[in-house]
Amino acid sequence: MAEAFNDLTLPAEKAERYATLAEEIASVLAGEPNLTARMATVASMLANSFAHYFWTGFYVVDPAKGDELVVGPYQGTLGCLRIAFGRGVCGTAAATRTTQVVEDVHAFPGHIACDSRSASEIVVPVFGKAGELIAVLDVDSEAPAAFDATDKAWLERILAATFS
Repeated sequence: MAEAFNDLTLPAEKAERYATLAEEIASVLAGEPNLTARMATVASMLANSFAHYFWTGFYVVDPAKGDELVVGPYQGTLGCLRIAFGRGVCGTAAATRTTQVVEDVHAFPGHIACDSRSASEIVVPVFGKAGELIAVLDVDSEAPAAFDATDKAWLERILAATFS
């Protein structure tokens, strides 16, 4: 795998790294049907490709509850175990089924501080083959305003190619 990207100020280089990473993820996951294996691999490859990714992982829709997320495969410090739809950044992404890019998590209404070192966050809904919400990808950074339109576009593209 290529060297971790660590300069948040170079959007062209970041987009190029995402493009390469998207190809690497597709290659590694080719033929792998297991959802947990796919999520674990994506979380690992993303976390190891970008130095500003502090916590990277999935919260999976709990089929027994339907309106609650349960922690899934991730890389980083301890994550929250369960998050209700509509609560915090992850719950908002799940409830609205839209990507949330948060420059300052401390200013986000109802933010859940699973780790107080988190300063900014992006949460991307993950849809299954039938278009149903199956999870959200949560990426936190210790740096404020670490995520932008480039991250949003590429993470949505990678997740659509991997899980839809």
